[in-house]
Amino acid sequence: MRYLSLAALALAGVLHGEAASADTPTLRLTTASSRIQSYKPGATGVTYDQKLAPAGAQLSVFAFSSSRSTTVVLNTRGLLPKREYGAHVHVSPCGQAPTDAGPHFQNKKDPIQPSVNPAYANPRNEIWLDFTTDRQGAGAAMATVPWGFNNRDASSIVIHATHTHTVPGQAGAAGARLACLTADF
Repeated sequence: MRYLSLAALALAGVLHGEAASADTPTLRLTTASSRIQSYKPGATGVTYDQKLAPAGAQLSVFAFSSSRSTTVVLNTRGLLPKREYGAHVHVSPCGQAPTDAGPHFQNKKDPIQPSVNPAYANPRNEIWLDFTTDRQGAGAAMATVPWGFNNRDASSIVIHATHTHTVPGQAGAAGARLACLTADF
């Protein structure tokens, strides 16, 4: 029930204020779901650390995006119980190596990569989905930003080892890349 409620809130957040407009932007819906596994060609859900992101854990994403706003909802099951994780939208699909997903998707791209400047690496310019799992290892997060993906490269959600840092020099960093879910935003 919690997952359906988050998806409904996400849709309401994207459509708020747009339904009555004659120039209503096109709404794009993205869904992706996979049990994570060790990398193999064609895998959409990959674990890079089976201790912290066990094979068989489920990652699911729902995203609603228009030119005016984007809401992304992440649901997880089967991760470690009562543990903090970070998660972000990345620019490339999941691959064999954790770095294959590329950097975080940024609405305004930092000219210096990897981006650790809080002027660019922040929850208004990126999609941050930090969460803490419950006693059964389930987690959920939702982020809404006032911009759309607009057919730009946004291709995966990466689960990180810690919640996201915000201080200069570490802004946007969230530890090791533990798992990845390919999603065509």
